[in-house]
Amino acid sequence: MANILDSLLLKAVAAVFICCMLCLHASGQEVRQPAPDQKKAIPDAELLNQDGKKIHFYSDLIKDKVVIVSFFFTSCALICPMQGERLSKLQAMLGERLGRDVYLVSVSMDPEADPPERLKIWGTQFGARPGWTLVTGRKSEIDKVAMALTGAPAAKGDHSPVVFVGSDKTGRWIRAYGLGEPAKFASLIEEVTAPVAPQ
Repeated sequence: MANILDSLLLKAVAAVFICCMLCLHASGQEVRQPAPDQKKAIPDAELLNQDGKKIHFYSDLIKDKVVIVSFFFTSCALICPMQGERLSKLQAMLGERLGRDVYLVSVSMDPEADPPERLKIWGTQFGARPGWTLVTGRKSEIDKVAMALTGAPAAKGDHSPVVFVGSDKTGRWIRAYGLGEPAKFASLIEEVTAPVAPQ
């Protein structure tokens, strides 16, 4: 009986959480962020991608690119798979633009439990193609990235479903709801890459 009650309670908490996130999304708007000081706001943290290759966050993944940055951890059973599914649909929508005009970057919030091989398996579940990079690394390096974008260090289970849509060339960044429809992400990509109107 105790196990059944625990299971029901867990499901109720999950349902309330999802409802709260949906209400938050319905009442909130994407946040337009001012052009960041790239050297300060976007660190060149040393990370590992899903193939175990050493890369640098800013110089390899962000510099001169249009990106959608998300945060996840492979043991997440609720929000992260839902967000992974949205990104999978977005990469299908982008087609040949993925890895050429637009790049997806997913950062593990649980780097100590997420080595490259786990990222590779997770990405495979969602059909990650070239142009969608998953990264992990030392906690101190992941914290630099998390602090720059979310304002808080990486913490397993302590993140909301948000993505960061940005263009390094225009300096425009938008913090958006990570469980939105792929078409919404596509429109935000167009927004951050639009030419700056003359003053």
